[in-house]
Amino acid sequence: MKLTGFELRRIGLPLAAPFRTSFGTQTHRDILLVRAVTGDAEGWGECVTLPDPLYSEEYVDGAVDVLTRFLIPALAGADDVDGARVATVLAPFKGHRMAKAALEMAVLDAELKELGRPLARELGAVHPRVPCGVSVGIMDSVPQLLDAVGGYLEQGYVRVKLKIEPGWDVAPVRAVRNRFGGEVLLQVDANTAYTLADARHLAQLDAFDLLLIEQPLEEDDILGHAQLARQLSTPVCLDESITSARTAAAAISLGACSVINIKPGRVGGYLEARRIHDLCVAHGVAVWCGGMLETGIGRAANVALAALPGFTLPGDTSASDRYYRTDITSPFVLDDGYLDVPAGAGIGVEPLAEELDATTTWTQWIPL
Repeated sequence: MKLTGFELRRIGLPLAAPFRTSFGTQTHRDILLVRAVTGDAEGWGECVTLPDPLYSEEYVDGAVDVLTRFLIPALAGADDVDGARVATVLAPFKGHRMAKAALEMAVLDAELKELGRPLARELGAVHPRVPCGVSVGIMDSVPQLLDAVGGYLEQGYVRVKLKIEPGWDVAPVRAVRNRFGGEVLLQVDANTAYTLADARHLAQLDAFDLLLIEQPLEEDDILGHAQLARQLSTPVCLDESITSARTAAAAISLGACSVINIKPGRVGGYLEARRIHDLCVAHGVAVWCGGMLETGIGRAANVALAALPGFTLPGDTSASDRYYRTDITSPFVLDDGYLDVPAGAGIGVEPLAEELDATTTWTQWIPL
């Protein structure tokens, strides 16, 4: 496949409602898109960095810089680049997995469009549609939380994830369980907000029959997670700690988790995400697909990944209107708690020109 150039494009999208986690509140998304152009096709990738280095060390301005100064020039200097070779070509550059993932996604999309093959089939998907969970941010009050959860359940979401932090954990979880009952699939996500000293407090969550507690401790505290897992009956799931198949293998071998949230951007791309999936299947570790408030571009690829056989728990692959009143692709619409896996070539969706132009704040074309 002969690449002729890349376009970097920043777009701005307001969220349908503020989304608060332990590391901050988002009301607006500054999103970096990558378009890979060949002689016969073009492919799109979405970089899931936030504007500030709060969820991870990456941020949007940094992604633009590393893409333009290092990553894209490296691909320009390589011969016969395809999706499978992107990670190898970019391996000498440390970190910047989200920027690398966006490049890989764009190249994969273009390549698969040339070949007429869907990303889902390329990854090994076995399901035509996937069950959808919803992530519910930290609220100003418990009644507000209960109203939000009730609304999502009425829409058909099959699993609810509550964001938690010190001071907003046991009471809201108890309230949700009491209001909606034990049949609701319920889990919590701490986004690294606790320490091992909070183990006895977190053990109070065991009473609520949760699917899992996600990333309670700092991302580099694998041993702490292993110690915490032995003190809880609630399964421990790792998110920020898992940056590759290698770190996943280490966490599994140390007993730090029994569930893993796979986010392709966080691990450097969809091919590495598939390797983590295969590793977890081999070790009997459950996986599910996390989200980073993606537009329809990233959502399409996530849904394709979530259709692999090892994804046995509902992911954060919510409908488009969970986050955006107007998306830049045709919206993903919930159908009885499920989203259809795109069947078209590549990621199976294209940005809508009018919406893309209306939301664009900056572009740069980089010829190869």
